Amino acid sequence: MPAHDAHIALQLKELQARIALDDENAFTQLYLHLGNKLIQFSFSLVRSREIAEELVEDVFVKLWANRSQITGIANITVYLYVAVKNRSLNVLSQRATSLLTAPFDFLDTTVDGFAASPYELMITAEMMSRMQEAIEALPPRCKMIFRLVREDGLKYKEIAEILNISVNTIDTQMAIAVKKICQALQINKDGKDLSPLPPFPAMQKKVKKN
Repeated sequence: MPAHDAHIALQLKELQARIALDDENAFTQLYLHLGNKLIQFSFSLVRSREIAEELVEDVFVKLWANRSQITGIANITVYLYVAVKNRSLNVLSQRATSLLTAPFDFLDTTVDGFAASPYELMITAEMMSRMQEAIEALPPRCKMIFRLVREDGLKYKEIAEILNISVNTIDTQMAIAVKKICQALQINKDGKDLSPLPPFPAMQKKVKKN
């Protein structure tokens, strides 16, 4: 496990221990760390920002109500994503059963803009536009997996557990996503290949198997 990931995991474990001792500040820190990501994940399923916010709120309320047991949760991040997924699917009532067993191919997800880094700021507006078009053109499941890896920073094993799919499937979908995005950045409007651009540094790290 990379040092950064190990540090975050340790911090989350410390928050869990404090929450078990009725520390409201620790609970707030946990919500600030994962709340927005969980809302966006729920939104990709229920397609309603208001409902997504309510669902995530309900999950955290239940977590607080059962805080005495929180230290028994091995991976709090996966636990919360699964809880939000299940709540979201339940809201869809008649579609719940099919959604739970479907491979997520039909889900419509949106990928927000990337956090700007010095490297990304050097990319022209045309390249950024081409990259966004490539992301939007990805199949829904591929787009969802790309977002969970690239934006939410989840590990392959965590996503596999959340979506009930194999790590190999995630590996394949990420390879497809990165290939399509890189291809889009390497082709100019005249149809000539641009100088090969290195994939985003952050993406290179994320697409490696965790």
